[in-house]
Amino acid sequence: MRIWRLNISRHIFLFISELVLSSRWTLLENGLKMENLIKELYVGKFGVEPLSIVKMCGAGSNRAYYRLAGEGTSVIGVVGTSVEENRAFVALAKAFAESGIPAPEVLAVSEGGLCYLQEDLGDKTLFETMKQSRESGCFSQPDVDMLCKVMSFLPHIQYRVPEFFDFALCYPVSDFNERTVKWDLNYFKYCFLKGVGVEFNEGLLEDEFDKLSSLLLAENENTFLYRDFQSRNVMVRGGEPFFIDFQGGRKGPVYYDVASFVGQARACYTADAVEAMIDAYLSSLEEYKKISREDFVEKLSLFRIFRLLQNLGAYGYRGLFERKKAFVEVIPGALRQLKELLDSAALGFPYLSALVEEILSLPLFVKEDIKVLTVDVMSFSYRRGIPDDLSGNGGGFVFDCRAIHNPGRYEPYKKLTGMDAPVIKFLEEESDIAAFLENAYALVDNMVDTYKRRGFTHIQVCCGCTGGQHRSVYSAEHIAHHVAEKFGVKVVVTHKMLGRNYVIEPSASSCSE
Repeated sequence: MRIWRLNISRHIFLFISELVLSSRWTLLENGLKMENLIKELYVGKFGVEPLSIVKMCGAGSNRAYYRLAGEGTSVIGVVGTSVEENRAFVALAKAFAESGIPAPEVLAVSEGGLCYLQEDLGDKTLFETMKQSRESGCFSQPDVDMLCKVMSFLPHIQYRVPEFFDFALCYPVSDFNERTVKWDLNYFKYCFLKGVGVEFNEGLLEDEFDKLSSLLLAENENTFLYRDFQSRNVMVRGGEPFFIDFQGGRKGPVYYDVASFVGQARACYTADAVEAMIDAYLSSLEEYKKISREDFVEKLSLFRIFRLLQNLGAYGYRGLFERKKAFVEVIPGALRQLKELLDSAALGFPYLSALVEEILSLPLFVKEDIKVLTVDVMSFSYRRGIPDDLSGNGGGFVFDCRAIHNPGRYEPYKKLTGMDAPVIKFLEEESDIAAFLENAYALVDNMVDTYKRRGFTHIQVCCGCTGGQHRSVYSAEHIAHHVAEKFGVKVVVTHKMLGRNYVIEPSASSCSE
């Protein structure tokens, strides 16, 4: 029987190995096919083969980008997964050119529409050019001037492009409507709220979502909505802006793109920079429409609320589900922006405002404000799996306590925990837990000391045993108090299987070295 099981296991292993190898080979094969498609298109356009083809870093979509270089030429090759999406981009690029808007010229399109060549605008995005201002927290006048120049282009994009573009070509939908609004609001609800684990009254939330939706849809001219108008989608060449990634554009209200740009959480614009950008936009808008600044800002705030909800849905998915730290880091700033807008909105959203305030009080987001090190110490059962690290940082240790003599094997201790005196006495007299903890302390101490000096904000230390009741609880308790007493940092203690948690606040009298 054992031989039979081993043979089955071997066959399963070989089958899985073949699947993995097959998948890798398919990806490689597809990559070669894509390169060949782009290469053929290049040859058809220029009459010679490119000297080099380099795959570029992927964007947020499924399109693949290649830089093809020849004698004195460099172009970008794009292979898409949707012919309709490609068709929308090509048609919009033509409309942008006819409208006098700087955008990449489409040089050639394959017969089936699956791939195309476009002008190479280089690698410098507006977002990258603003790095120094963003990190200093003070935007220089040249940077503000460039931001205002970009915003002054927006009304021309919104009003001129529809003169040369058929909205029936939009992908995936032709206009901003109730259905698309609900899609984005549900994105926030299911990918952010569910991700942070906060309890909410779905009925009250939906009531306010319905209210927001009706306000957003109250005004909708025959104007072009870029959809993803933000500094990462503006290239800078020769000191001038060029606009890219507009293939998701559709018919929609002018406020949406202004809100997208000035409210981009990762751009960290100052209040003065935002005011200057709004002024630049309104000045340019006068060519097409007269509107008072007060009325515009009031309506704009609703779209900024909507866009932040939409962004938080994306940050929740990328950060809380896919564990990408960069997205987790921008959540507190986006939440603070959202709370400020909700509180100042003329037509209030009290339930949503209270919900955001509750989320901002969660330990995951509080630490971003106070900038002190927090050490999360947890006990857990290996039967239930190692706890997730919701900080996105991944820093810390998981200690396996199962090699320590287990008091849970003996009847007198089965219903007790590692916090009870009889269990503590057993572990200290009948096991080598003291030596185990000395080794754990040495590792944890070194990391806490380093993280404090480097200004990091989170470490997670997990102690696990079979049931998460005795050895792991004792170890977690001792590590938590050891760290709190030695370093004076905030320690959050959680015993997963006991359903208990508490906080040891930083002590001013504790040693900090």
